[in-house]
Amino acid sequence: MARVAPAPGQAPLPAADAAALLRRNGRDPTTAVRTAIRFDDDVWTHGDLLTEAQRWARLLRAHQPSADEAERGPARGTHVGVLLDNTPNYLFALAGAALAGAVVVGLNPTRVGEHLLRDLVHTDVDLIVTEPGHLDDLAGLDLGARPVLVSHRFEGDDRGHRRHGDADLEAVLATGGSDDPGGGGDGPGPDTTWALVFTSGTSGAPKAVICSQRRLMVTGSRMASIMGLGPDDVGYVAMPLFHSNALMVGWAPALVLGASVGLARRFSVSGFLPDVRRYGATWFSYTGKPLSYLLASPERNDDADNPLRVAFGNEGSPRVISEFGRRFGLEVIDAFGSTEGAIAVDRSAPTRPGAVGRAGEHLRIVGDLGEECSTADLDAEGRLLNAAEAVGEIVSTGGRGPFEGYYNNPAATERATRQGWYWSGDLGYLDADRYLYFAGRTAEWVRVDGENFPAGPIAEAVAGHPDVVVAVAYGVPDAEAGDQVMAALVLRPGCAFDPDGFAGWLDNEAGIGPKWRPRYVRVADELPSTGTNKVITRTLAAERFRLDRVGDDEVWVRERGDDAYRRFGSDDEADLRRAFAAAGRDRFWDL
Repeated sequence: MARVAPAPGQAPLPAADAAALLRRNGRDPTTAVRTAIRFDDDVWTHGDLLTEAQRWARLLRAHQPSADEAERGPARGTHVGVLLDNTPNYLFALAGAALAGAVVVGLNPTRVGEHLLRDLVHTDVDLIVTEPGHLDDLAGLDLGARPVLVSHRFEGDDRGHRRHGDADLEAVLATGGSDDPGGGGDGPGPDTTWALVFTSGTSGAPKAVICSQRRLMVTGSRMASIMGLGPDDVGYVAMPLFHSNALMVGWAPALVLGASVGLARRFSVSGFLPDVRRYGATWFSYTGKPLSYLLASPERNDDADNPLRVAFGNEGSPRVISEFGRRFGLEVIDAFGSTEGAIAVDRSAPTRPGAVGRAGEHLRIVGDLGEECSTADLDAEGRLLNAAEAVGEIVSTGGRGPFEGYYNNPAATERATRQGWYWSGDLGYLDADRYLYFAGRTAEWVRVDGENFPAGPIAEAVAGHPDVVVAVAYGVPDAEAGDQVMAALVLRPGCAFDPDGFAGWLDNEAGIGPKWRPRYVRVADELPSTGTNKVITRTLAAERFRLDRVGDDEVWVRERGDDAYRRFGSDDEADLRRAFAAAGRDRFWDL
C-alpha cells in the first residue's frame, strides 16, 4: 500500500530534542507504563527506559573530555564506543547519551584488529562499553587511556578473555545515581550530535556519518509515516544496531511514537518467527539478504500466522520481495537508501519491476563531471541496452538534505557535496518515465549482507599472502541482493593457485573478517593498468566472473560454508546466470 511521506529531513520534529522526548515518554502517565523494550522474557516500560537513561547519562557526563583534552575543537560530549550485540544496553546507552549530550559511536565487530582501532581513534572515542563475547575483539589493541567497561547483565553464550583493568559496567552505573542530569534546561539541543554511524564511500576506509538528535527523530517520524505505524505497533530489531537501518527504521519510530521494540541479539533464521510471535511484532527492518535467508528455510503452512504487517529495507530482489510478502503475509517496502539519507524516491507512484521508485525532481544520474547521462533504453524484458551511456552516479541536485557531514573528514564531506549537490557514490539509471533502477556501487567499496565496507583493506590484507604479488578487491553483483567480494591476483613466478591453502590462509588471517573473504578469485598474469601502473579496478569489476570477459584468466569460487575454492566453469556460469534471472536481477548480469 503506497503511502505519501515527507521528503527526507522534512518530517515533523516530535519534541524539542531527544531528551525532552524521553522525559515526556517516561513521565506521561499514559506512556510511562507502556512497554518500550522487550528482550527475551524481560520487559522495560518507557518509565524504566528513562530511569536507565538517567543512570547512563551520569556515567557519560563523568567521562566528558576536559577543555585540555578537546584541544582540536569546542568542548564536546563524551564519545562512547559501543561494542555490543543487540541488547537493551545498546538502547540504554543511546537514551543516556540523549540526556547527557553524549555521542554513541557504533563499533562494528566485523571490523577486526587495526581496522577496529582505526575506527575508534578516528571518531575520538573516550570510553568503550562492551560485553564478554566481544572482549577478544579488543585483545591486543593499543587503546591508550580509554577505559573499557564490561557488561555482564545480558551475557550471551560467548565468553571472551578478561582483560586486566577492565571495569564492571553495572558496578560503575550503580555508583553514579539516577537523578536526571540536565533536567533543569541546561541539556543538549536538537542539533547536538547523538550518534556517529559508519558507512562506506569511495575512500579507503569507512566514514562516520554525523547524526544529530534532530536527524534521528525526524527520520523516525518519517519512517513511521512510510510504514503507517502508531503507538500500539511493535518493532522487531534483528539487524545490528551499529547499522543505520536498525537505528533509523527499527528503533527511532518506536521512540518517536512511544511504541515498543523487541530485540534479537543477532539475526537468526530459526529464531525469526518465534521472536515475532512472542513479541507481537508488527514491523521489522532489514537490509541485504535476510529475506532470502528466511525464504530458503522450509515453508510451513502457518508461516503467515504472525502479527507482522510491514517490513522496510533495501536490496531485496523483486522475486524475493514478492515471495516473502506472500509467504509471511505482509507488505514489504524495499527502497533505495543510505546512511546519509539525502536521496529519496517517490514510493507512492505505481510500482515497476526492478525499479526502486520514481525519481523526484532533484534526482539525476550523472557522469564524473556532472554531465547528465542518457535515458535508459530497456527491452521488453526490462534489460538495459545502453549501459555505457545510461549508468552513472545517483545525485541530488537539491542539496545535501538531512546529511550533516562526515565526522573528522571534511575532505570526504566536500567530495559528497561538491557543486552544491549530494553525490551518493551509488550507480543507477533512469527510464523514460524517470523510474530509478539501482545499478550497483563504485568499484572501491562493497556491500555484503547489508554491511558496507571498503575494498582497499581487503586488497591490502590479501596481498599479504606469500604467493601474491598484486591483489585487488572489488564488489561484484550477488544473484539475490547486494554484492559479493571478488579478488584479482597476480602470483609470484612459479606459483600456482592453491584452492585449499588459500581458503585456509584467509580463514586464519586476523585482518580479514568473515564477510571480507572473497567469494570469487581471478588469477591473472597481469591486470589492466593505467600508464602510471595503477590498476583499473572498474574494468575488473565490469569483467567480474564472466568467462567471456576474463580471457585466459582462471576464476575460482568458494560457496558459503565450503572449506576450499573450486574452479568456476561454464556450468557454474550458466547456473549463476539462471539465479540472476530467477531473482529478477537480469540487468546486473550485463552491466
